This record gives sequence, C-alpha cells and structure tokens, in this order.
Amino acid sequence: MQLRFDEATEAFRSKFVAWLDANLPAPSTTGERPTSSAGVPSWSRAFQRRMFDDGWLVPGYPPEHGGRNAGLSEQMVYFEELAGRHVSRSLNPQGLGIVASSIIEFGDDDQRRDYAIPILRAEITAALGMSEPGAGSDLAGLTTRAVPDGDHFVVNGQKVWTSGAHDADMLLAFVRTDPDVPKHRGISALIIDTDTPGLECRPFPDLMGPDHLDFNEVFFDDVVVPRRNLVGDLNDGWRICTGALAHERAMLWVLWSEGLDTSIADLVRCVGDTPLAEDDVFLDRLGSLLIDAEALRLLGYRGLARLQRGLVAADQSLLKLMGSEGQRDVALLALDALGADALDQRKGTSVFQPWGANRGDASWFDRFLNSFAGTISGGTSEIQRNIIAERVLGLPRG
Repeated sequence: MQLRFDEATEAFRSKFVAWLDANLPAPSTTGERPTSSAGVPSWSRAFQRRMFDDGWLVPGYPPEHGGRNAGLSEQMVYFEELAGRHVSRSLNPQGLGIVASSIIEFGDDDQRRDYAIPILRAEITAALGMSEPGAGSDLAGLTTRAVPDGDHFVVNGQKVWTSGAHDADMLLAFVRTDPDVPKHRGISALIIDTDTPGLECRPFPDLMGPDHLDFNEVFFDDVVVPRRNLVGDLNDGWRICTGALAHERAMLWVLWSEGLDTSIADLVRCVGDTPLAEDDVFLDRLGSLLIDAEALRLLGYRGLARLQRGLVAADQSLLKLMGSEGQRDVALLALDALGADALDQRKGTSVFQPWGANRGDASWFDRFLNSFAGTISGGTSEIQRNIIAERVLGLPRG
C-alpha cells in the first residue's frame, strides 16, 4: 500500500512551501526572544501579521479570518511543513489556537472585530483564564464568580497557571454565573482586558528556574466587565470551553510527532559512536521509542482519514498521551544514559532549533523537567487515560 495525498493537496503544499521560502524571517532578525507565551517580540508579530494578510495563518478559515477555506488534507500538509521546519505560526499559542478561535466560533461580530482579528494579526496578545487552585483537572469545579449587575458583571476570584497573563492584553476567562445549577451548566465565558481595575497578575517561576516567568496567579477583586464582553450565551461557557475548532485541534498530533522525532534524533546525536551505541539495554529502550513515534504518526493519519469520512477521530486523547509522554521518556532515557553529561547544555541543545523558542539552550535535565508540562497542559495524562478507557475502549466508569 502506498499512502500519499492527491495532486491538488500536493499543489497546495508546494504553494505554501514557496511562500515560506519567500517570507520566513532571516535568522539575523530573530534574536529578540519572547518574554512569555504572550510577550511576543516585534519580528514575530510582523511575521504572524504577514501570514494573516496572505491567508496562511489559519488555512481552514475564510480569507477575512486569515485563511483560504482549506480542506482537511490541505490543513494536514500545512502543519507538516510547519512542523518539519520548526516554525511557529504565533508565539502567543493560547491567543491564536484557543482564544481567537473561541471568539470567532461563539462570539458576535463586534467581538470578532475588536478582539479575535487583532489577536490573529498579532496586534494584541491573549491569555486563557481556566484553571483555579481548586479547579484544575476538574475545570467544572471553578468558583470565580461573575455576578450580573445591570449592563456589566462584577468578577471576584482567582485563576492560576495562567500562561502569559502578565504580558497579555486580554483574558478569555471562564467564570461561574449561576451557582445554583449543576456545575457544568452555570459557567460563562468573559473577555476581560488585563488593564481593568481590580485585576492583578502575579507571575511565578516554574521548574526551569527563577528567570523563566510564564505562569501567573490572576486575582479579580470587584472587576467590572461590560456585559457586551460575554462570549456566547449566559451559562453556555462549558460548550465554548470544549467546542472551539475541533478540526484544527485534530492536527496538533503533527507537532507532537515532529517534536518526538526531533528529540530522538537529538539523543542519537549525543550518543554518537560512544559505547552506548553498542549497549543492548539502551538500544532496546531507544527502539521502543522509535516504534512509539511511528505508531503516533500512523494513528494520526488514521484519525485524519476518519475525519474525512465524517467520523469522529476518537483517539485524540491517545495521540496527546503518546506525544507528551514520549517526550518525557526520551529525556528520561537521556538522563539514564548520559549521567552527569545530561546537565550540560551543549548535550541537550537540539540540532533542530525550535524557531522562535526561548529554551534553545536547555540541557537534557531541563528538557526532562519541562516535559512534565506537556503531560499536564491540555488535559493531564490521568484524564486522558480515563477518556481513552471510557470513550475509546468502552470500559465502565470506575
């Protein structure tokens, strides 16, 4: 069996490749690093704006939203090319992938004009206010309150793990607007400008050290939000939380797959012709990782084929689990194999530098610590296993 895309899809790929060749910023212009996932340097903003204006930012969108009405196969090869070159469409991933897409799908025309389009064009950046100290994996347990008061809401409460909030211009915050109904039914989504009085962002470091500040605690103390900033209907926030652009999210496995391939290639480069290259235990573990990486790729293509037939790609949780835990397992093997050398930044630095990344000089130890973020964000590994058990395998709830 030969698996390939049709001629029209490959023509779409060629057109995008030509655009990338002509428009990627020169390395000499990309020295300024992002300060957080919402602190985007000017060169990256300019590139994202060019992608939007030329219809390459989100190809599945219509032209007025930065796309070209691309089909699933065309979107697939688009993500393949980005992943292969380690190019980020945006260094504000929450803004592009979640906030703007949610506003476009569920918001009104004014919200699209005032918030979604400026986010897509990198004129403003956005953060996502979901998790709370008592509502992480169980997001429906959130307690931040938004009380209607005439033509506005008054918001009180706290968010945590809010990536980039201290650099963002706005939040898409999920708040409780009806405490007297089942918890999934009393949630709403609000657009909140971060310069609103009573809103305070407190960044804190993660495992990568005190110089890396992306996570935030966000506090709301009688924050007044205009009612026109309600996205969708009142108490319809759960649908917004779970429903934005399922088709594009179904392509994210391409990035996980490419990231896993890159990490394995980095490890092989580090081992080189050392005695580890002849060590049976190391080679066995490396072989298992290679098999997992290929399985991830094939499962992703199977999911694409299901989507094209109008079926549900039910194995997205499996792909997320394999991609995130695969990165962790590669880094763990590097630590076991390299010993003290795993603390050397030169040993961990990738020959495939992620374009626009701010962790290009990370050691294997740093990469191992950072890998745990992938097993938590977007749904913890434990939650993914529950979803796989119940929805994919049909097992009874425990």
